[in-house]
Amino acid sequence: MEMINAIGRRKTSVARVFLTKGEGNILVNGKDFKEYFPQRHVQYNITDPFSTVEVENIYDLKVNVRGGGYKGQAEAVRMAIARALVKLNEDFRKPLKDKKYLTRDSRAVERKKYGKPKARKSFQFSKR
Repeated sequence: MEMINAIGRRKTSVARVFLTKGEGNILVNGKDFKEYFPQRHVQYNITDPFSTVEVENIYDLKVNVRGGGYKGQAEAVRMAIARALVKLNEDFRKPLKDKKYLTRDSRAVERKKYGKPKARKSFQFSKR
């Protein structure tokens, strides 16, 4: 098996994943994923696509991720892993799609408008 790569995005984060045969090592930006994402619920985001299709500890991952915060980065990595697994085996599409791991979440921060303190918030209105 050669190297399979895929891209995942969420908010302003972009993750590139390189999947190879191995023993389950996951490197994110040169660090172990448990060191890069110390929170347990965020680590679960990254490992869940493997447990969904029941292929834990079979593939090694090398991940490059940029932009956004830790949660957006973790969800971008999750999407990229799911896309790489589908490239590997088309039978994985249904369970991953059922958990919505292949769907791009397009919600992002709305831009600030002029004359307002934030995107939609207004200054206090005074009638008199």
